[in-house]
Amino acid sequence: MPSESSILAQYDFPKIDAHVHLNSPRLTLAEIADETGFRLITINTDVYFFPSLSDQKSFARKASGHNYICSFSAKHFGEKDWQDSAIRQIKKGMNDGALGVKIWKNIGMELKDSSGDYVMANHPEFDPVYEYLSKNGIPLLTHLGEPKNCWLPLEEMTVSSDKDYFSRHPEYHMYLNKDVPPYQEQLHARNQILEKHSNLKLVGAHLASIEWSVDELAKWLTRFPKTGVDLAERVCHLQHQAAENQQKVKQFVETFQDRIMYGSDQIDDGANSKEELEATIHQKWISEFRFFADETVQTAPNVTKPFRGLGLDKKILKKIFYDNAFTFYPRLTE
Repeated sequence: MPSESSILAQYDFPKIDAHVHLNSPRLTLAEIADETGFRLITINTDVYFFPSLSDQKSFARKASGHNYICSFSAKHFGEKDWQDSAIRQIKKGMNDGALGVKIWKNIGMELKDSSGDYVMANHPEFDPVYEYLSKNGIPLLTHLGEPKNCWLPLEEMTVSSDKDYFSRHPEYHMYLNKDVPPYQEQLHARNQILEKHSNLKLVGAHLASIEWSVDELAKWLTRFPKTGVDLAERVCHLQHQAAENQQKVKQFVETFQDRIMYGSDQIDDGANSKEELEATIHQKWISEFRFFADETVQTAPNVTKPFRGLGLDKKILKKIFYDNAFTFYPRLTE
C-alpha cells in the first residue's frame, strides 16, 4: 500500500469533504482544499459561538467551486409566524444555492418553550418545516443528540476527542446536565420525524449519533432506508471499534457503502495560520482516508489502541469520498 504522504494522490478520483465549517471571511480552508483536490460542503449551523447564519452563508458563497447547506434560526420558536419565518429563511438559502438544510443539537438539548420545557425535534411546531422540505425534495442534515460518550463521565469516554470537546464545553456534557432529555429520547425524537414524514430525505450527521456501535447503526439504517450518514468527527469511533473487531466494521461499511459520506468537521474560524490549518486538515484527510483504504495496522491520536484499516475496494472508497454526496444532495453538480 502507498505511504501516508502519497495515498490521496494514488487514488486519483475527485474527493468531497461533505462536512466543514467556513466560519471566517478568509478562504484559507477552501484554498487548501483546491490545492489538495478536495471539494467542500460547508455547513451553516445555528450555534451561539459561530458567526451569525447570514455571515456563515456569506462566507460559503464566497468560496467559489464549493457548496453549502443552509439553516434557520430557532431563536423565536413558538412566537407568532415563526414557522413562516423559518421557511422563508430556507427558501432564501435554497435560492442562494444551498444543497439542503441543517438542524443542530440546540433542538432537544438547549431550546425551551414558554413553559420552560425542552423542545425536541419531533415537536409538532416543526411539522410545517419538515413538510415543506419533504414536498420540495430538500435534504435535512441533522445533528441531534450527541455521541453516547456525552452522557458518560469523562474518564469513561472511549475516544480522546470527545474528552477534549466536553471538557471545553461542559454545557454540552450531558452527564453534568441531568435535566436535559436523555440520549435515547434524543434519538427517539428523530425517529418519530422519519416515521411521520416518510418522504423526508434525512442525513444523520456524525454517524447519526449512533457512532458507538456499527451493529446499532446498521439497525437504524435498515429501519429507515432513505437515510444516510456522514462521518464528520466520528471516524475515530469506527477506528476504536476496529481495534476490537476490524471485520465487523469492514462488513458494516461494505454493506452500507451507498449511504456513508466522508466529512471531517474541520472548522476554519481564522484563529490559525494557513500553515497550521493546512497541517491539521492534511493530517486528518490523509489518516482518515488511509483507514478506509489501507488494511495495515495503524494508530490515531484519538484512539488508545492500534487498529487494522479496512482495505476497501476502490469503488467503495469513491462512493464514500465522492459519489454518495451526489446521491444525498441532488443539487450538487459535477
